[in-house]
Amino acid sequence: MKNITLKSTLLVSLFAMMLMVLSVVHAEEMNKQESSYAPVMITETFASVRERDIREKPDVISKHMALLNERYDMSGRTDPDARMSGGKPLPVGPTAKLRNDLTWESLGTMPPDEIKKQGVFPYPPLPHVKHATGGMVVPQMQLETHPELVRFDVDFDLPEAYLPEFPPPLYLISRPDLGDVSGGEEITINNYYKKLNGIFTPFQLEGMRLLVTPVAQQQFNVTEDRKADKAQDAVSCFTCHVNGHTSGVFHLNPDNRPQDTRFRIDTVSLCGVNIQHFFGSKRALRSLEDFSEVEAKTAYFDGDPVIAFKKGARRFTREEIAAMAAMQNMIAFPPAPKLNIYGHLNPGKATESELRGEQIFAASCSQCHPAPYYTDNLAHDLQAERFYDGRAEGMIKTFALRGIKDSPPYMHDGRCLTLEDTVEFFNLIQELKLTAQQKTDLVAFMRAL
Repeated sequence: MKNITLKSTLLVSLFAMMLMVLSVVHAEEMNKQESSYAPVMITETFASVRERDIREKPDVISKHMALLNERYDMSGRTDPDARMSGGKPLPVGPTAKLRNDLTWESLGTMPPDEIKKQGVFPYPPLPHVKHATGGMVVPQMQLETHPELVRFDVDFDLPEAYLPEFPPPLYLISRPDLGDVSGGEEITINNYYKKLNGIFTPFQLEGMRLLVTPVAQQQFNVTEDRKADKAQDAVSCFTCHVNGHTSGVFHLNPDNRPQDTRFRIDTVSLCGVNIQHFFGSKRALRSLEDFSEVEAKTAYFDGDPVIAFKKGARRFTREEIAAMAAMQNMIAFPPAPKLNIYGHLNPGKATESELRGEQIFAASCSQCHPAPYYTDNLAHDLQAERFYDGRAEGMIKTFALRGIKDSPPYMHDGRCLTLEDTVEFFNLIQELKLTAQQKTDLVAFMRAL
């Protein structure tokens, strides 16, 4: 009896161990494919992770750039007579390459199902340079002054011509008479007080201090799976939202799983954020305070609060969050001297092309982008999957178009490198069948916003 009991106990123990092994394997597979959660326990050393990432990097970059070069002409053509608010020339498109000897005019006459059937939609979703890993990737122009933000596993993918100027101007709702208060410099923890003391209230100034103070982030922290050489807190709110605007930093949105279905998300400008009614591309957070708190606690860590706790997320108090929101609410849209107080073109200042473009915009675009700020503060589903094989993208918030010339690339994932590309995208999505002249006029109008 004792032997039978012993054998039974051993069999039960062996079976339990087998279940444990299978559950671990299953968990690992789930994390790779279907799980909402990232692995919490990292069993590799930092040296091992780094060595593998560096070894694989050339192939990762080569494949991604081949995809981009297949889709786009990235020669960086600009218009020397059209500039961003700080003086950088605007990029000119469309940059998307058409297939099957199509022209933009012939493509615009095709119904969505035919475009999908032939596989000729020029603006499918843009993937992250390393989608399986994700994380924030910083443009080279910013890395020149912030080497702590260099990743050893990936490089930024888009040419500088298609990015916002760095650093961008900073205009204030409270002091429009001062113009650009940045003085052409990036606002950082090292200079914010000297530059802005006497301009902001003490509460707003404290908010700015918090916005420019580096904290831990998914790829920049002290853990073994970080993607930076130095173990340190390196990312502030103004790393992505430089001077309250954007430098073109991208990552993956924290709002959906599994990993391969997450969107590449392009950092949006905070200019005029005070007029927004909800925040996040999909999350519909109802206050800037809530958004600031969620960003720091979870979005910095791919939307995973477990990983955020492990990697050292900064836990802001509600008073600190209120100060951050108070500061962000002072960031103004850039000046638009051709617009009147209602957000419409002043006929005495606008060109004929801009005025024609305003009429086209009113008929085709204003339902979602009404003046004066050119957003309806809602979210819409464009049903872009009508045009290509791939999963539905769902609802995305309507972003304000005021100052849009300063914010290339466009769409939530940056798939439209120029305003011309954006016009072509919506000409297809809305089935507008615009003429070449109408497209030119529409771009001219948006440059004036």
